[in-house]
Amino acid sequence: MVDAGIVERVRELRPLIRENALRAERARRVPDEVVAALSGTGVLRMNVPARYGGYQSPLRAQVDAFAEIALECASTAWVTLGHAGVSYIAALFPDEAQDDFFTGPAGPDVRIGGTLVPGATAVPYDGGYRVDGASGFATGCHHADWHLLTAAVVPPDGQPQEGPPEMVWVAVPMSELEILDDWDATGLAGTGSNTVMARNIPVPAHRVLPVGPMLAGQTPSKANADDPFYRMPVLLLFCAWAASAALGMGRAAMTEFGERIHRRGITYTFYERQNEATVTHLQAAEAQMRISAAELVVVRMVDEIEAKARDGRSYTPLERARIRAESGYATRLCKEAVDLLASAAGASSLQRDVPVQRIVRDIQALCLHSFVNPATNLEIYGRVLSGVDPGTPFL
Repeated sequence: MVDAGIVERVRELRPLIRENALRAERARRVPDEVVAALSGTGVLRMNVPARYGGYQSPLRAQVDAFAEIALECASTAWVTLGHAGVSYIAALFPDEAQDDFFTGPAGPDVRIGGTLVPGATAVPYDGGYRVDGASGFATGCHHADWHLLTAAVVPPDGQPQEGPPEMVWVAVPMSELEILDDWDATGLAGTGSNTVMARNIPVPAHRVLPVGPMLAGQTPSKANADDPFYRMPVLLLFCAWAASAALGMGRAAMTEFGERIHRRGITYTFYERQNEATVTHLQAAEAQMRISAAELVVVRMVDEIEAKARDGRSYTPLERARIRAESGYATRLCKEAVDLLASAAGASSLQRDVPVQRIVRDIQALCLHSFVNPATNLEIYGRVLSGVDPGTPFL
């Protein structure tokens, strides 16, 4: 595994990302030139197999890279980590499908989107499937080369079947999908998380990955089956990736606050500079402590995921539930820090071009994500701690 200097190259792009953050929010998608510049850093290669020119970068480097992007624009970070993260899933597909993904025109810098939101059906047909239906919240779909739809397998005759349907990921070129104009959100608005539609599209069998076995650690990829890098569970990786976005936003809010308090006073008081007020000292210290605590939680989480993959050790249900809880808890700590700093930023910060307000909107949106939601994740962990079923298969 190599970090390939990606974090440093991403850091050099921060002025460009910052300059286009408000533009991304207003356009409801990341500008093309920002996406292209980030592709040039190699950030999309971090989870691509080395045999295709990928880096298989350490998880710590991935978290650091995504946090650097989120320091300037959380929407851009979310799109980037989505594309880079789904490439990890793509590397679990059959090897023939990986050839399709990683040897195309974009090579190892291919952008692959996807979501676990089920909204499509897959009907067995001529050795493969015909896929029809929607894939909601398709982050970064405007810039993607491929998209993984979550589909329920249904019988060709349409007859009811016993038990829940098999769920599969089906890989479809974005050129064959329709993007609906239905993304108009208050937070993470620049992610372009529109719904994409498949309309009776034929998909060959090698571009299909059963979700259940994949979540259980089974992969049809012969080339990657014994690679320790691909032993990291996808859902736990997403916990770390999501937390990296929260860390970036928390750090960004702290930086913005530190700059504002030297430029303004506290209205209707004798303080000509906000940084001289005792209340400001308490607010800054409290916010930084929450961000620092979140950083420690994420470091512990990343270390455990990497160590278990390296050593080939399995997870207990308690460990999986704890890592998911840690992701939500770190995100909540960062949100609390952001909320505290925003409440102290003054009425002038209500202007849309003031970054702290965008950070507030974005971290609120992140906390509403069904897999990141702090309350839900704490409940799941508490259920396992209490000796009852976690109430979800997504561990």
